[in-house]
Amino acid sequence: MYNKPKPELLAPAGDLIRLKIAIDNGADAVYLGGKNFGMRAGTNNFTNEEMIEGLAYAHEHGAKAYVTCNIAPTDIEIDLIPEFFKFLEEIKVDGVIIADLGVMALANEYAPSIDIHMSTQAGIVNHATANQLYKMGAKRIVLARELSFEQIKKIRDNTPEDLEIEAFVHGAMCMAFSGRCLISQYMINRDGNRGECAQPCRWGYHLVEEKRPNEYYPVYENESGTYIMNSKDMCLIEYIDKLAEAGITSFKLEGRAKASYYVAIVTNAYRHAMDEYFANPTNYGCPDWIKDEVTKVSHRHYSTGFYFGKPEEGQCYDNGGYIRNFTVVAMVEDYKDGYIICTEKNKFVTGETLEVVEPKGIPFTITVTEILDDKDNVIEEAIHPLMTVKIKCDKPVKKGAFIRAERDK
Repeated sequence: MYNKPKPELLAPAGDLIRLKIAIDNGADAVYLGGKNFGMRAGTNNFTNEEMIEGLAYAHEHGAKAYVTCNIAPTDIEIDLIPEFFKFLEEIKVDGVIIADLGVMALANEYAPSIDIHMSTQAGIVNHATANQLYKMGAKRIVLARELSFEQIKKIRDNTPEDLEIEAFVHGAMCMAFSGRCLISQYMINRDGNRGECAQPCRWGYHLVEEKRPNEYYPVYENESGTYIMNSKDMCLIEYIDKLAEAGITSFKLEGRAKASYYVAIVTNAYRHAMDEYFANPTNYGCPDWIKDEVTKVSHRHYSTGFYFGKPEEGQCYDNGGYIRNFTVVAMVEDYKDGYIICTEKNKFVTGETLEVVEPKGIPFTITVTEILDDKDNVIEEAIHPLMTVKIKCDKPVKKGAFIRAERDK
């Protein structure tokens, strides 16, 4: 059995629904943002009231909740932050994620009881910086994504034991160092350092020769254009052992802007992978079904980032889109009298084979033998999203389960 302090599984929470889903699927902690000061302005985020409810839900289930305040603030924004920190101090969140030294000073002043986590936006890549931030009050450092296992272990070996180390292990990567990019602001006046990134690195680009204004030439030889800045997604689910051995305290999943299904499936997969490792740390091998799970969410081509050194193929040049092979067709609301009661999301039909993924569960398949509509009439196909339908099933299914179907896209 694993006899060291177990690393934390830290999941994204773009809103209250996704916070609960992450915790229900095994997250030890979640990170979330208020309506201001976070690096994901495009998500719903949390009102003060929702933050209070989310924090209570986390604590009731033995989980922690960390709040982001990791933008690069101007003088206009910096004057508003003390009131936000006073609120966080009042409700006793478990940690605040910060990138700016001035904001760190304000946290020490206005939220002295809350743990300070220095964001990946701070670009921490060495033990000297880590130690200085520790002296200034940081409880945790979130390492830059550009570090290898070897470099992380050196930081761990040269910092205090009680300084926690967090690192991203799954999700979207940024072509700029630690996400500090100016392209979006330059091109369309949406500042990525204030959570408003339009992801222009994912767009297709062509070259234009100045004397041929209407003739476009691909930078990379592909008729669709070029995606030279389009980073692959990160996936370390096969390397839980190496993450733990490097001394990482918290395994962080990217995705506050991702859908509920993504949060549920990826959190559930990493929960099972980490539990497999804790049960047998000397002989870890990620089961095939877990590796398959992270391919059944919307994702780009996967890579291991910089963990094994400079990536030879860190960019995806073919396109800037996602791989989507599975579609959520229903959400389970209840199980009664041999029927799954669910809310339809997308079309499915009698005779079709579907997959069911319960919270913290291992996926299993069912064959649709009978569908009832909201008036208990037998129907051959479910084609009305948001309608309540029943699926005949001999096996009880838990509320909150996702039902999905493989779809070629």
